Amino acid sequence: MSLPRYKVTMLALSLGLAATFVGCSSNPKKDVVDTGPKSSEQIYFDKAQKALDRGQYSDAAQSLEAIDTYYPTGQYTQQAQLDLLYTKFQQKDYEGTVALADRFIRLNPQHPNVDYAYYVRGVANMEQNYDGLIRYTSLQQSHRDVSYLKVAYQNFVDFIRRYPSSQYAVDAALRMKFIGQELAENEMTAARFNIKRKAWLAAVERGQWVVEHFPNTPQIPEALATMAYGYDKLGDKATSQQYIEVLKLNYPTLVKSNGEVNLRAARQDGNWLNRATLGILGREAKAQNKDATVEEAETQNQPGLLNRLSFGLLGNRENDANIQSAPANESLYDPQRTQ
Repeated sequence: MSLPRYKVTMLALSLGLAATFVGCSSNPKKDVVDTGPKSSEQIYFDKAQKALDRGQYSDAAQSLEAIDTYYPTGQYTQQAQLDLLYTKFQQKDYEGTVALADRFIRLNPQHPNVDYAYYVRGVANMEQNYDGLIRYTSLQQSHRDVSYLKVAYQNFVDFIRRYPSSQYAVDAALRMKFIGQELAENEMTAARFNIKRKAWLAAVERGQWVVEHFPNTPQIPEALATMAYGYDKLGDKATSQQYIEVLKLNYPTLVKSNGEVNLRAARQDGNWLNRATLGILGREAKAQNKDATVEEAETQNQPGLLNRLSFGLLGNRENDANIQSAPANESLYDPQRTQ
């Protein structure tokens, strides 16, 4: 049985196209031959420094990588590797920055400026969590994936433990404080979800984790209220009452006149008017804390009208700008300081 003419034509065209693609893909590409260094180590290094001074990071990276490749034991190799850390960071190649920092630490554990590599590794991991659109909006990273923040936190812990007197230690400590707040908020986000689906024990465990591991964060009032509320729902009235007494002493506005926990106030939830006006009206007062310096700072950085009306896309105010948006201080990343 013969095929219709149009089917034969389509089959022939398909076979022809397939043969064309196979022919193109089988065309051997010319191999790139490395002819070795084109300049001396000194010239490469001088070119890199001039490019860095002009902010031409692509040109600087080429020269620095040439030193790293062709002069692995040269006079400027270690400095070139540190400068390359700075260059890759400025190019926003955070994954590459982390890889280079790990290698420098492994190959030069006793270098006088190895603390710089430890520090930049933490900053680069922190930046990986904020890379993208979220950096330019008021959307909270703590409500999303925080895996890189956890890695960055451990990087800074390791760095400060090894080099407590480093010139970068103060900035690293401030970053740890900020990350701690983000991780605590992430835990409380999960606790709110668990309460919504009536998983009381899971909610209590999230609150307890915040109290134990992030005791100096603004999320502590809500964590305590969540534990009191959760234990009450679990039927453990005695334990619930213990946490209510703690709230009465430290955050009395979170306990209602009838002795129950005011979970909405603890979460700073708005009422129906607040939700209907996109957070402009009807916001309940924040819980008062005797040491509420961080909370007061957060109040001053609440998103404005334009920000709320555009769902976080416009009118963003920097919140902890010196911590979240690295580099917080450009001089900290000056490669000349690592010499």
